[in-house]
Amino acid sequence: MDETPKRFDRIIAILIQLQSKKIVKAQELANRFEVSLRTIYRDIRTLEASGVPIYSEAGVGYALMDGYRLPPVMFTREEVGSFIAAEKLMQKFTDPSLGSHYASAMYKLKSVLKTTDKDWVSNIESRILMQTQEPLFHDSSPNTLAILFDSIAEKKQIILCYKTAEAEQATNRNIEPVGVFHDHNNWYFLGYCHLRQDYRQFRTDRILGIQKTECNFTIEHDSLETYLTKIETIPTTKVRILVDKKIINYIRYEQKYHGYISEKEIGNQIEMTFMSRDIQESFPRWFLMFGDYATIVEPEKLKIRTLELVESYIKRLS
Repeated sequence: MDETPKRFDRIIAILIQLQSKKIVKAQELANRFEVSLRTIYRDIRTLEASGVPIYSEAGVGYALMDGYRLPPVMFTREEVGSFIAAEKLMQKFTDPSLGSHYASAMYKLKSVLKTTDKDWVSNIESRILMQTQEPLFHDSSPNTLAILFDSIAEKKQIILCYKTAEAEQATNRNIEPVGVFHDHNNWYFLGYCHLRQDYRQFRTDRILGIQKTECNFTIEHDSLETYLTKIETIPTTKVRILVDKKIINYIRYEQKYHGYISEKEIGNQIEMTFMSRDIQESFPRWFLMFGDYATIVEPEKLKIRTLELVESYIKRLS
């Protein structure tokens, strides 16, 4: 098989990737294209021989000389289709500021398309719809993500007005944001809180106000993944419940949020096993949603706590 066209495509893709980042590591390129480091070294030498000004630093990676750029890139129809889907996601799942910036970028992207591709895009973009269940940002702080991105990139502290689910009053805090992530249908960010002198998670729809300051970060923070991994090591309790098969599909969506591990069939029931982080509040309240079709097998303290919640509710009814 002739590998020349495949190698040509890879070399062009390497050049595009060099333009997209300040520094690109050889191993990163080898992983992306599933080739050996030796092959990447050969491809880099080919680009250099073609007049592309690349400089390298041992142990760091490759970079293009400042000012060197390719002419405008032509996108495939499939790539443009992915951008349309991303645009719909940006409109519904990010704040208005980021959404408008992305929309502006999309106008520029569409301007370089061929006429036939513009027609193709026009035909599908009105047929794609993204829907959200709950507001992701508080009305008083609609551009939260944009400010967080600036803060993280520039390493500047923010002042946050935040109201927890339990608190009656909001508090003002100086925060050093570490990273942003999406989970449980909500946007969160993790940061170092100077008020609490520790790292905390914050949900964007509970942010009542946010503003960037000129105060630099006081700590050299690790990666976001490092802190999220630490959160995942919170002690857990093994839980087993028996659930009637006829309602099992109704609880599938929520099970992953409560530490679902495995399940097995026992007659007309499913025995489900969880490693729960919270059997005092979160798990028993979730269990009561379908408790008339389920039984707690273990632990005993979960049975006791669930019964306490039921008795409390009965008292409120009387």
